[in-house]
Amino acid sequence: MTKLIYNAKIYTPQDEGEPRRGAAASELMVLDPGAMLIHDGVVVALGSDPDALAAERGAGGGAESETPIVTKIDMKIDMQGRCVIPGFVDPHTHLCFAATRENEFRMRLGGADYMEIHRAGGGIMSSVRSLRETALEPLLARTLAGLERSLSFGVTTVEVKTGYGLETQAELRQLEAIRLAAEQVVQDVVPTFLGAHSIPVEYRERREEFVQLVIEEMLPAAAETGVPRYCDIFTEESVFTVSESERILTRAREFGMELKAHVDEIVNLGGAEMAARLGCVSAEHLIASDDDGLAAMAEAGTIAVVLPGTSFSLKKPYARAPRMIELGVPVALATDCNPGSCYTESMPFIVTLAVMQAGLSIEQALTAVTLNAAHAIGAAERAGSLEPGKYADFVVLEGESPAVIPYHLAVNPVREVYKRGELVHRA
Repeated sequence: MTKLIYNAKIYTPQDEGEPRRGAAASELMVLDPGAMLIHDGVVVALGSDPDALAAERGAGGGAESETPIVTKIDMKIDMQGRCVIPGFVDPHTHLCFAATRENEFRMRLGGADYMEIHRAGGGIMSSVRSLRETALEPLLARTLAGLERSLSFGVTTVEVKTGYGLETQAELRQLEAIRLAAEQVVQDVVPTFLGAHSIPVEYRERREEFVQLVIEEMLPAAAETGVPRYCDIFTEESVFTVSESERILTRAREFGMELKAHVDEIVNLGGAEMAARLGCVSAEHLIASDDDGLAAMAEAGTIAVVLPGTSFSLKKPYARAPRMIELGVPVALATDCNPGSCYTESMPFIVTLAVMQAGLSIEQALTAVTLNAAHAIGAAERAGSLEPGKYADFVVLEGESPAVIPYHLAVNPVREVYKRGELVHRA
């Protein structure tokens, strides 16, 4: 099946084999008018003149390209002057959970601090208790519902973490729910093992035993499933120390997992430096990171996954994304969708916060939620930008440019979502 998308305003970063950093984070290819030729779900060509685009890829065209030559157009789709951007990539979510935590949200509104709630046995531990009591089928159903909402906001590729089990069988149940969900949704789902998300209540006085449990039992069991591509950890005061985190992540690498780390969300423990030192693909949160830590990440090529929705929800400062870009750190954005500190599947909302509160430009934010986000979860070979050879994953906005996302406040600007060239959602 060959399709021609035309009369569009196409905005996309361009992939040069690595995430965009520095001045390059602001560079977009803009085609206005724009056209895109798609064959069997893959982008074949982009240009301004749809007739010329089709002709040069026709049987007699002879244009040099690794992408296939097409002989006919099966479908033409008029975008009526709307903006077309790559499908959003959400590189940090906790969508696999058993129950919401509205009561804790009310407590925070009343003045309770997030870490105070956590230390008192709420927070993550509340989600742990509910997940341990929940069977696979309802857990899967809730995960699928979250992914469906995510799709409605234009997310075509998404990472999903475990981390609410904190015991071997419960973590494996989460991995199985994520695996089954990935088989049932149109999105590409990237699983991450986060067995070291917190110290469970039953191990608070014997934390070394839990670290050993993760290293000697949970990681081997997770690896044996073949499901997780990444291993993540929460390095933070009252959670895991830098030393403990290094031991767990080093062990995960021995099982073939690539590394991520929640770091410096509340207190700067040197987590950014640790992530750089270990060669983590990405480090997440980074609200408290200093310039030395960010410079280390820039040198190592570790991607900063910034989570402005969490800052908004917790009424905390925003990570210094503009400074990260200035220092040469590749910046991605994610929802951090979870039942406690940031319950949203809306990537447009994250873009709005990034632009209106965290100091990014429209161009930087678009790059961060597409190409750089794809690099943060190893998906950039096929996703994150609209270019020949990549999947035709794209979003049609109700507007003429990506600026409509923060401009039209408190609405979903996504009109249509295409996955591999197929319409999978229409508002």
